[in-house]
Amino acid sequence: MRTTPNATTAENPGEAGPEAEQTQCCVVGGGPAGMMLGLLLARAGVEVTVLEKHRDFLRDFRGDTVHPSTLRLLDELGLGERFARLPAGRLEQMRIQVGGTTVVMADFRWLRGPHRHVAMVPQWDFLDLLAAAAAEEPTFDLRMCREVTGLRTDAGRVTGVRYLDADGAERELAAPLTVGCDGRGSVVRRAAGLRSVDFEVPMDVWQVRVAKADGATDGEVFGRFGGGQASVTMDRGDYYQTAYLIAKGSDEALRAQDISVFRARLAELFGWSEHQLESVRTWDDVKLLRTEMNRLRRWYGDGVLCIGDAAHVMSPVGGVGVNIAVQDAVAAARLLAEPLRRGQAPTSVLAKIQRRRSLPVAVAQRTQRGEHEMLLRPALDGTLDEHDLPLLLRLLRRFPFLRGLTGYIGGVGIRPERAPAFARRSPALTS
Repeated sequence: MRTTPNATTAENPGEAGPEAEQTQCCVVGGGPAGMMLGLLLARAGVEVTVLEKHRDFLRDFRGDTVHPSTLRLLDELGLGERFARLPAGRLEQMRIQVGGTTVVMADFRWLRGPHRHVAMVPQWDFLDLLAAAAAEEPTFDLRMCREVTGLRTDAGRVTGVRYLDADGAERELAAPLTVGCDGRGSVVRRAAGLRSVDFEVPMDVWQVRVAKADGATDGEVFGRFGGGQASVTMDRGDYYQTAYLIAKGSDEALRAQDISVFRARLAELFGWSEHQLESVRTWDDVKLLRTEMNRLRRWYGDGVLCIGDAAHVMSPVGGVGVNIAVQDAVAAARLLAEPLRRGQAPTSVLAKIQRRRSLPVAVAQRTQRGEHEMLLRPALDGTLDEHDLPLLLRLLRRFPFLRGLTGYIGGVGIRPERAPAFARRSPALTS
């Protein structure tokens, strides 16, 4: 990469920093949005650098669901066969149980095409696949252990980033466009001064692993609601990845109880044995996810764009966050490839990306908020009654085709994105 004269930085206006390298697009964050965007832009011939602060993709309790529209996208990119070789579960229906009543919330078998299911794949495997495919492109550069600390600016325009190298040295990377894909705690979002609209959520989430019993059915995702409790668990092979919902802000008070109280609640909900729950030894085994939901009023500024969780934090309901982040990346790559090849990133194009993706995000968040009020809040305050189910749950039990509709909304979504022509490959070229 070539070097470029220093611009001023957002944190230290007028103070020159170290000499900066130059790239055509700097992507901050190596999650699903960042890795997909990097792959697609590199296939378009754009010089793209992805900066990821961790040394690898191994993280517990990340979104591990790959939805049908993303599976179709992988086929279009020539990566479907590679993905199929990954260890994966297969989810065809999403079920919940309210007391003793079972409701199928979504049935993906109604979808058209070869992918009538959600694939349950560890996110690190999915990201490794994208990274390996992107590394085949000569204009792609993934740098691990690079923590972005702020933005470079020049006369109000973002001109790249400042970051800490793997050895802790401060560096700069200049680019016509910086894309924040760095999640809900986005440094790019904060440094660019982008403001969000925040939505109330009724819960936080405890994440915990519980061993599977011998002979348990494989590939299940199921939720249990009743007695003031709510939990959803996902089969991860030899254990259940379990999300136990608690009232917002109640973590500290609940942890004052003995851990045996929590084990008893899990046993009551799922019928798990004491042996299965032995892995939940102390509160250190229970990880807290402080849930939030918001979206930026404006996703972009001059020289900067946010997508994925950096632009819109989703509720964990339905596990749609990864799918929407990937779709954001596809839309962004399609619209940005040509101007970036010329070294340009017009704000008019950045605005077009937001217009393209705003409706799908708004619909998904509105759906999640509806589930919060219909199901999760009543479940947590003990007013959800299996003998007087909410209207939607009664309709889903009575009319199976509605489960196909909810499967489409959750599995494909509004305005699904297709791979741009410049990024498509045949499987023979990518195996």
